[in-house]
Amino acid sequence: MEWLDKIFNLNSFTELLFEYKFIVTFLLLMTSFLIKNLIIKVIKLKSKQTKRLKINMVNNIFTILIIILLFNLWSEEIQKFAFSIAAFVVAIVLATREFIQCFIGFIYILSSRPFRIGDWIQVGNYVGEVHSTDWAKLTLLEVNKDDYEYTGKTLYLPNSQLITSVIKNLNFLKRYAVHHFTIVRDDSANPFDFIETLYEKADLYCHDFKEVAVRYNHLIENRLDIKIAGPKPHIQVATSELGDTQVFFTIFCPTESAMEIEQKLTSDFMKLWFENKALKNINK
Repeated sequence: MEWLDKIFNLNSFTELLFEYKFIVTFLLLMTSFLIKNLIIKVIKLKSKQTKRLKINMVNNIFTILIIILLFNLWSEEIQKFAFSIAAFVVAIVLATREFIQCFIGFIYILSSRPFRIGDWIQVGNYVGEVHSTDWAKLTLLEVNKDDYEYTGKTLYLPNSQLITSVIKNLNFLKRYAVHHFTIVRDDSANPFDFIETLYEKADLYCHDFKEVAVRYNHLIENRLDIKIAGPKPHIQVATSELGDTQVFFTIFCPTESAMEIEQKLTSDFMKLWFENKALKNINK
């Protein structure tokens, strides 16, 4: 008969917990908060490289567990509330629609995993490095897509945008980028007269990382199963609607060297342009 006494004691304890739900809820929140902070402190002390990823996972796990436990604890009250005030529930659903969409967006990124912590992504017009995710928002460290530099701004995007917007994973741009830039001049000189010199200059600036660029280019093509520009520099000459000369440069290079190479090639182009223009004036 001892086992019956234990069962009755267990039932009494369960009834006691459900009788003082506010106290239990408070203790549950405080306990989970303390345990989570303790785990995060341990991660910060022991982990060196994947610290942010582990902390983000701990935060998300504790958030989901708290939601599940609180829902189970208050399920009876929630059911009574739902059945007795149906119209009010509908109003709440409409009022919290954005929060519901954010949570659905959170489930979406957990299930599909279009990116990881540390990836460079583009959501709509926003580009940045993924810093963290939670049930409500995505946190990005903004990156200027033109010069591949951090702007110092932090972007907080609601998860609802992840369902309705296109997500572009730009992670390979963290190391190497297909960098495009254009130089526009008048028609006073012919760029075809010195385009070979520009190719020589571009090859010279890309020589130090040529072998690595070839391997990385093949790696990206094999992983994405597509053909991308590179690794050799490409220069194209065209004209605008106004009759000006346009010279398009495409360079596959390390991300941190893109702007430096652009400035060098721009300097070489300007020098060759004015030399060619001056030579034409002398011949006249």
